[in-house]
Amino acid sequence: MQIPDMATWVVVGALAGVVVNLLTGGKLKGGCVGVVLVGMIGAVLGGVVFGFLGGEPVSGVNLYSVVVAVAGSLLLLWVVGKATRP
Repeated sequence: MQIPDMATWVVVGALAGVVVNLLTGGKLKGGCVGVVLVGMIGAVLGGVVFGFLGGEPVSGVNLYSVVVAVAGSLLLLWVVGKATRP
């Protein structure tokens, strides 16, 4: 992975993390790093899910990639929430 690729993941992850944090009412923990990590993991998860469903994965810094990352981040938070509740 090259530096521009990593920068793309960080930017898309940060944008997605901020959107998800706003959508969840600011409930994400871990500060800025936590928000970016949720967004980055969500981008990977969203890319896999969208790819499996026949869509395009995350591909650069654009609106579609942010939407995919936000969808993946929301899915990630839902799964983690279900797994951690008694």
